[in-house]
Amino acid sequence: MINNFSKINIYEEPKINSKLSSQMIYGEKFKIIKKSNNWLKIKTNYDNYTGYIKNKKFLIKSNPTFKIYSLKSKIFEEINGKFRKTNKFLYFASRISKIDENKEFLKFEKNKWVKKKDLKKINHIEKNYNKIFKSFLNSKYLWGGKTADGIDCSSLIQIYFYYNKIFFPRDTKDQIKFCKKKNKKRFLKGDIIFWKGHVGICLNQSKFIHAYGPRKKVLIMPVNYSIRLIEKTAKLVVKKICNIQNF
Repeated sequence: MINNFSKINIYEEPKINSKLSSQMIYGEKFKIIKKSNNWLKIKTNYDNYTGYIKNKKFLIKSNPTFKIYSLKSKIFEEINGKFRKTNKFLYFASRISKIDENKEFLKFEKNKWVKKKDLKKINHIEKNYNKIFKSFLNSKYLWGGKTADGIDCSSLIQIYFYYNKIFFPRDTKDQIKFCKKKNKKRFLKGDIIFWKGHVGICLNQSKFIHAYGPRKKVLIMPVNYSIRLIEKTAKLVVKKICNIQNF
């Protein structure tokens, strides 16, 4: 199945007041493990993440040809030859199929259009990981979130890999196991720093970006200051350091 909603919440249990564990963005593929009343237990194809979503009408198949490159791409509708903004968006890394296009817009569903300037072809690779991470700067922190409307620390790292079609686990505990520890202790650009339950990445030798719960947003902080602050406030020490260029 393919998610054809801008974003879908994935919950730990099949009830609306359950804890949010993750999200799926438009174009993500998933398998239905079990149906239960108005809920589906699912497993995502990209990272094998399991959880519960509300039962909706999803697509059975899709052949995406483009993906969203902007942080948020406004969805438009066409009425009498004019394009009007809706209150909905597609989010960074969403995959879409082209139905129609004109000079400025691309149609991906019935009367749903996005601006072509917000798109890249499906096989586009963005090697400038700092550009992706910095685009989320000041986005709200949301446990389980995966979009500019709200994102958590592990998803901020994962979204770079998802965009580039490279496997990377969803949760910090699994990311730590998956990543190969680097030997050199001094910090370099691209170093991913892990704590128990937290992760961020070095933009260079001195600057560090992360979705930081206590500050409720994505922000850039000095590397060493971040380590001291997390140790002081959360009583956590660095568990592992790896580099994004190893993948």
